[in-house]
Amino acid sequence: MKQKERGKFDQNFDPLIDKFKDQIYSGIKGEWRLKLLQEDLQELYQKDPMDIWDAGCGLGQLALWFAKEGHSLTCCDISYKMLEEAKKVFKEAGVEASFEKLPAQQMAAQIAQQDLVLFHAVIEWLANPLETLNSVSGKVKPGGHLSLLFFNYHSFVYRNALRGGWCVPFVADESVWYGRGKKLTPPYPQKPEVLIEWLRKHGYEIKVQTGIRVFHDYMNKTALEDTDIDELMQLEYRFCREPVYRDMGRYIHILARKITDSR
Repeated sequence: MKQKERGKFDQNFDPLIDKFKDQIYSGIKGEWRLKLLQEDLQELYQKDPMDIWDAGCGLGQLALWFAKEGHSLTCCDISYKMLEEAKKVFKEAGVEASFEKLPAQQMAAQIAQQDLVLFHAVIEWLANPLETLNSVSGKVKPGGHLSLLFFNYHSFVYRNALRGGWCVPFVADESVWYGRGKKLTPPYPQKPEVLIEWLRKHGYEIKVQTGIRVFHDYMNKTALEDTDIDELMQLEYRFCREPVYRDMGRYIHILARKITDSR
């Protein structure tokens, strides 16, 4: 997909899978993201076996974690290569899941309501973010949960402003966000306060909100090299669920429970 076309279509990561694995999943950033997600979801993880839909499963890390505990997983993604990687790790682990090469919108039209829906790092890559969120969240049972992870609008603005140079006028004009920058920068970062209000209006209560990398991603290479990474992660952990700091995380995770069915 050409850079100028980003944002007009849902992103398929087939052409970028190697870069995605290296920059998103590997290293301290990927490890920290997985650690916090698992903490936020630990109570559900320990429940009796649930029906779980991973809507945009990527490489299937979190889905595999749940499947190993005996939960029933349905995984979908529009990326053939991502699904093949996910299938491989499931096979190697000796656990099963259902895999479908479908966009979340299409899968939502045919899947039953679930105890838990995982919608992680997908909404910011969609041509119609809130429309798709509406379809996906409709598949959560009353009393069930939606786990929503997204690239944070506020972090995007603040981090680029701190970089100075061409980034300053760039962030001032949202109409060109998807036309410049790196290919792994999502075209539609989301505001946590907007999504929280959306969830409340659609019958959800917020159970957990966590900021993922509230300091790390604002530090330049020199600062990171001069910092003890364990001390930094301790600081991250101390503030990642505190108001103000959590809203500045590079990613935001929200775990919400559906108390009414507004469909």
